Amino acid sequence: MKGSVSPPIYAQIALDVATRIARGELKENTKVYGRSLMSSEYGVSPETIRRALKLLADMEIVDIKHNSGVVILSREKAQKYVKKSNAKADILSQQRRLKELMKQRYALDNNIAEVIGSIISMSDKFSRTNPFQNYNTQVPEGSHIIGKTISELCFWQRTGATIIAIRRGDKILLSPGPYADFAALDTIVFVGDLATPNAVKEYIEIQKT
Repeated sequence: MKGSVSPPIYAQIALDVATRIARGELKENTKVYGRSLMSSEYGVSPETIRRALKLLADMEIVDIKHNSGVVILSREKAQKYVKKSNAKADILSQQRRLKELMKQRYALDNNIAEVIGSIISMSDKFSRTNPFQNYNTQVPEGSHIIGKTISELCFWQRTGATIIAIRRGDKILLSPGPYADFAALDTIVFVGDLATPNAVKEYIEIQKT
């Protein structure tokens, strides 16, 4: 994935060796290849192999015998190390994915805001020639629409108004979906023809029964 960071080579080799031990390919109480042979197998320097084996020794998976090779100590600890490493890799992968999705969502929200702003701006600019103008009205206290959603109210069907924003205090909800609801004193920003403002006003002024 773009932007992902791979663990160092020696850590990758340590995990591979631990995986082989965990699977039983390398048996407990047996010796593994010397550094020079392992470096040839993995295509890295003997120093990289030394660091990989040191990591496994720190985990008590192997025991490094001076001048006599490396002895496999514990398959169980190898299995735990592999499981922990895989779980960490999964978490990091999901964190990177979440970060990427949040960036995409932020970009999408900005695009939506720009389009809405453009619609409102063009509506103001061409209000004399455009049959669909930008209007706003405030929800009165006691209105029957309070607490109900746009979908429940069939708002467009009943008024002919297309809601492009709902302003609530110092916050504004742009392009509200069908499940957005209304509160007292909300300002509804909508577009429609010349008859729409009166239709909206009459509809929202109906009081709760």
